[in-house]
Amino acid sequence: MIQEFLASHESRVEYWDYKLEGYEGFRDAAPNDAHLALAGLQDSGRLLGLLTQNIDGLHSAAGIRDELLVELHGTNRKIRCLDCDAESEPADVFGRFREDREPPVCGDCGGWLKPATISFGQPLLESDLARAQEWALQADFVMSLGSTLSVHPAASFPLMAARSGAPYLVVNQGPTDHDELADFRWDGDLVSLLPELIRRAESVI
Repeated sequence: MIQEFLASHESRVEYWDYKLEGYEGFRDAAPNDAHLALAGLQDSGRLLGLLTQNIDGLHSAAGIRDELLVELHGTNRKIRCLDCDAESEPADVFGRFREDREPPVCGDCGGWLKPATISFGQPLLESDLARAQEWALQADFVMSLGSTLSVHPAASFPLMAARSGAPYLVVNQGPTDHDELADFRWDGDLVSLLPELIRRAESVI
């Protein structure tokens, strides 16, 4: 919770300890075939935009360009200042914390640093919400991938596209809140299914 992070030195140390524990896993993770299939869709000129709730940064690592990507809940692959929004790479920041055990501060303004994820109590970025809405209203095909579609506002954007006339494909392993609303529904492992489904979808985009 962001209020706890801001409230005390002990809370900030506890937060950074938690993030440090998972840092190497995030750092070393690699995009899978689903991420790469979406990057291929971009490279073919058929990706209007990609909205993700994931914080692993793997869409970016797969090559999705910044202007086509909204990471609605942020990313662990960047560090951001809470005051001036300056961004930096994680390696040096985590390295300093590992050595001195002091919650890091911004070299530009002295504000508190934290991984660029949205903590509970932090608002989503209005610019991200605006871009997602713009894409939803412009899309001529929309896919929801690997989500139960139970978390809002993220789940509202594919519905917005569908209600604007875009055919709607839902792919998930297990039921979703949109199963009865989708034009196409596939149940199964996204990494296995998505490359073939994108090939099929490209024929109607």
